[in-house]
Amino acid sequence: MLWLKAFHIISVITWFAGLFYQPRLYVYHADAKDSLSIQRFEIMERRLFAIMTIGAVASVAFGVAMLVTAPAYLGMGWLRVKLLLVILLIAYHVFCYKLMRDFAENRNSHSARWYRGFNEVPSLLLIGIVLLAVVKPG
Repeated sequence: MLWLKAFHIISVITWFAGLFYQPRLYVYHADAKDSLSIQRFEIMERRLFAIMTIGAVASVAFGVAMLVTAPAYLGMGWLRVKLLLVILLIAYHVFCYKLMRDFAENRNSHSARWYRGFNEVPSLLLIGIVLLAVVKPG
């Protein structure tokens, strides 16, 4: 179980590194005017999204492996709330993909300011997830 937990944490760190930086790239991309910068951001976004997705898949896989190893945890309320936050995080990840595709197809409809706010969402989810996983309330 400790090996699964260690690899789960490593995967989550990888995933969140991408979740924190991907929307920041969108901020810069939304402000970019010249084609060279736009092309550069599109490449950076695709590459980061791939790495971020590997972290997400590994996080979920190791999390599921821990639940298979210790299914009694599913009866704990804190874990069910944490899993709800993880589902929201996955939805955020998928939405990041949609936004990346919108940029690639020249259909971005959001301002750099909007992306700055959007960039804060994973921070809030991280706080909730970590507090639930460490404190295990209730």
